[in-house]
Amino acid sequence: MFDLAIETSLRQGMLFKLHWDWISLEKRMIAIPLEYRAIGNKGVPAILPLSTHAVAVLSALPRSIDGRVCPITQNALVCVWKRAMKRLGIAGLHWHDLRHEAASRLFEKGFNPFEVASITGHKSMQMLKHYTHLRPENLLARLG
Repeated sequence: MFDLAIETSLRQGMLFKLHWDWISLEKRMIAIPLEYRAIGNKGVPAILPLSTHAVAVLSALPRSIDGRVCPITQNALVCVWKRAMKRLGIAGLHWHDLRHEAASRLFEKGFNPFEVASITGHKSMQMLKHYTHLRPENLLARLG
């Protein structure tokens, strides 16, 4: 789920709502039904393109009887996350930071702000800017 969060930029809540019947591994797309996109003011794209790594992660996951991609509870995942952060000696890293990382990686791959927003579901460029943390050392190659 950690990899999938970074590869899709989906919030934790939406990751736990994902169903296998929304996903086309062949087309590398997730079609999120309207009733799940219209919850609150959270931006969720109607169609989410999947990276080849996201497809590999999804392909490796077992299929659950109830059709959910992640058959464990959010609480169980949060507990695993907290244990992993403690074991790794990482302080102050929250699950939601994976969404920030996802947005930053898309920019580092060369996507423009409108393309990134269409993947992450950000409704405003200001919020997208808040989510983006580019590393100057990764910009060196493009500067020449």
